[in-house]
Amino acid sequence: MTAAFAVLALAAAGCGETSNEASRDDSSKGPAGSSYKGKGIGLAYDIGGQGDQSFNDAAYAGYSKARKEFKIGGVDMEPGDGESSADKVQRLEQLARQGYDPVIGVGFVYAPAVEAAAKKFPDTTFGIIDDNTVKADNVADLVFHEEQGSYLAGVAAAKATKVKHVGFVGGVDIPLIHKFEAGFVQGVKSVDPKIKIEKRYLTEKPEEGGFSSPDKGQNAASGQIEAGADVIYHAAGLSGQGVIQEAGSQKKWAIGVDSDQYKQKALAKYKDHILGSAFKDVGGAVYDLTKSVVEGKPMKGEQRYDLKSGRVGFSDSNPKYREMKDVVAAVEKAEKDIIGGKVEVKIVP
Repeated sequence: MTAAFAVLALAAAGCGETSNEASRDDSSKGPAGSSYKGKGIGLAYDIGGQGDQSFNDAAYAGYSKARKEFKIGGVDMEPGDGESSADKVQRLEQLARQGYDPVIGVGFVYAPAVEAAAKKFPDTTFGIIDDNTVKADNVADLVFHEEQGSYLAGVAAAKATKVKHVGFVGGVDIPLIHKFEAGFVQGVKSVDPKIKIEKRYLTEKPEEGGFSSPDKGQNAASGQIEAGADVIYHAAGLSGQGVIQEAGSQKKWAIGVDSDQYKQKALAKYKDHILGSAFKDVGGAVYDLTKSVVEGKPMKGEQRYDLKSGRVGFSDSNPKYREMKDVVAAVEKAEKDIIGGKVEVKIVP
């Protein structure tokens, strides 16, 4: 990882920490001819941090690509254990004060912090992923039609199951994750209304570890497999690693989320059992916002990505998936139907 910690004198866990693989911060100020005056990208991770093989890692991919392409510096920061909203505000304000632009909060939990920091630093562009409640001239709300990718996951699961029994594991019982469940269930039922669907949320609140506890994901997957499910879709961040590990160990199908989890090194042992992933291109959103700032035309307001934009979809990296021609055909048809307006995907289960 290429992030700097020398430039930030951070107080321990309360403010969060830079990546433990951090290195020097580039002094470049953007590509030749650019009027960009910022120091680079400031990226603040969500619960689970960098290395979750999913949501946060997707953000890092966009951060890394933008830094390389635009020849700018950057720092990416981990959340602290049990941190407060005030800690998040301090983190974002410190990044802005140091001259980073844009400053991006990865996850809806940053909404209050982004709102507060944006008011204090009106000349800095802030971005927040998975929240559209912050309204300010210097804030871009980077949000997705997660339910559309989840619908494709549901179609794939319904076509791949051999026992007409599938499962959904959500990290936290909140409206954002309800969208994943809603799309998945609708996709499954579009293929066969009689398919049984196991559903499980790991925790009621984010701070209880629903997005950061692989053991909870593993236990949930074990229970669903014991109940009879042979395909399990997770929307659980780092906890989803446990879902994939358990499904792979029992030679059942798992469906990943956010990133193309078939390609994640930490999950390589189980990749043959990752049917695909309902991805949302968080990295692409980070890249888009950075590009707009570097080019002097900062994005602002709600930026909603969907299947048509290519920022949401279903990955097909697993050769075993591509060999299942009937599954692939059904997913491709579903994608065309959504883009064409024939199918409207629900956002509430």
